[in-house]
Amino acid sequence: MVSIHTVYEGDLHCQSTHGPSGNTLTTDAPVDNHGRGESFSPTDLVATALGSCMVTVMGIHAAKHGWDITGTTVDVEKSMVAQPTRRVGKLEIVLRVEGQHDDEARRVLEEAARTCPVFESLHPDLEVPVRFHWKG
Repeated sequence: MVSIHTVYEGDLHCQSTHGPSGNTLTTDAPVDNHGRGESFSPTDLVATALGSCMVTVMGIHAAKHGWDITGTTVDVEKSMVAQPTRRVGKLEIVLRVEGQHDDEARRVLEEAARTCPVFESLHPDLEVPVRFHWKG
């Protein structure tokens, strides 16, 4: 179990502390929802969590097989919707995978990305198109 402690600092800013490490991050409401956009918004963290989880789980599988994906990048485009309520409506994912990988490696790595814990935790109404670009 991991504990995260968040303090509302006022003016739509929060500071969260990661219990195990003590690292902190701040959030601000986005400009389109009364904030100043001075930091990640809470929904930006959803997009960040998904992208980093996908590439981390790919890295776990790559390490098991002796594949090198160092330098792989993931870009996430977050789109909000207003109906039926304000929420994340779409997270478009583009993964650019570094290294030389055969068809089996590509299959394993794509499956790893699409079954990471954050991906598996998302609501089924959320659109999550994923594109892979293989270098080499």
